[in-house]
Amino acid sequence: MITFKEIETARDRIEGAVFESACHRSIPLSEISGAQVFCKFENAQRTGSFKERGARNALAQLSADQKKRGVIAASAGNHAQALAYQGKLLGIPATVVMPQYAPLIKVTNCQRLGATVVLHGHDFAEAKAYAHAIAAEKGLAYIDGYDDPAIIAGQGTLGLEILNQVKDADAVIVPVGGGGLIAGVSLAIKSVRPQTKVIAVEAENVASFSAALDAGKPTRIELKPTLADGLAIPIVGAHAFAIARDHVDQTVTVSEEKIAIAILRLIELEKTVVEGAGATPLATLLSGKLPELSGKRVVLPLCGGNIDPNILSRVIEHGLVADGRLCRFSAVISDRPGGLAVLSKRIAAAGASIKQIVHDRAFTTSDVSTVSVLCTIETRNHEHFAQVRARLKEHGIETHPGRSPNGHGD
Repeated sequence: MITFKEIETARDRIEGAVFESACHRSIPLSEISGAQVFCKFENAQRTGSFKERGARNALAQLSADQKKRGVIAASAGNHAQALAYQGKLLGIPATVVMPQYAPLIKVTNCQRLGATVVLHGHDFAEAKAYAHAIAAEKGLAYIDGYDDPAIIAGQGTLGLEILNQVKDADAVIVPVGGGGLIAGVSLAIKSVRPQTKVIAVEAENVASFSAALDAGKPTRIELKPTLADGLAIPIVGAHAFAIARDHVDQTVTVSEEKIAIAILRLIELEKTVVEGAGATPLATLLSGKLPELSGKRVVLPLCGGNIDPNILSRVIEHGLVADGRLCRFSAVISDRPGGLAVLSKRIAAAGASIKQIVHDRAFTTSDVSTVSVLCTIETRNHEHFAQVRARLKEHGIETHPGRSPNGHGD
């Protein structure tokens, strides 16, 4: 169990190596959420996440002999990059073991920062076991990404910064994976300003902290695919859990759809890119699960921005679909000259924009004079899409959401 004093000492220890990220009020996010929203831009750190805080604090305390031999860690990406970067600054060789599903951008960045990258295992647990085996074989110091006391103390400096920048914060919403961040931040905040509410947020598919709370101890869960890959830890850290359970006021889970929409909102409204884990605080605020925060001063730590560009493009599209701004329907129209022009004209008249049209002549009705078309259109929202379909129906064009009338297609 770390103490508040250790967090204060960590703040002094990392000064100059990890910068104080900006934390300002977001007018657009405040408008759509009903709260007074402040964004803490940890995605602007050198390696794109808050993890540098703990990494620097842990590395700086190693013995001279251990610094020479080097360190190793298992990580899905952000802890690995932080360890690689801060290790490079201190001249400490770093090896990182990453699960085979780790985002390519995080693997590449670790290599660019000079770390030795080993891809092993189908999940984090397998990667961690392999890292421990290498550590024992080569005499490397294993630095846990979320349950090492020095790591937790380092992450706690984020809480001190938040209260220094938003002194009268009513609530802070913190993502939870292994628990290192929520443990350090909650301890720091409750030690300085007990009345500030600390809310933990998890992705529904990887809710190991909630499972631990239910069981009264860290409990292994089965992981499911999630946009918040940085939170995909099968069992919360024992040290982290022991601290966090006494300092967290509330725990909320959010769906994959809400995470995708939150990523989209941050890109459009805050002009900033975050990974799935970093978007969960906003996803929580927009989920409707915290109505008591309306009008309150709420801090959202945007904890990481290392999202694979290929995944980002798909997430944006998923967000647009969930938002009702990218919609698809099928319809049967005349295959004679002008049939498609009529459909296009009706869609345009309803204020929508056509993104794609696919013809299906082989799997359609028995009427050879007609053709099935699958249309993807851009609309303002779900209500607008309903209006488009209604306008088409008025002109004799029946539509079916996302599939052809005979069941083919999507």
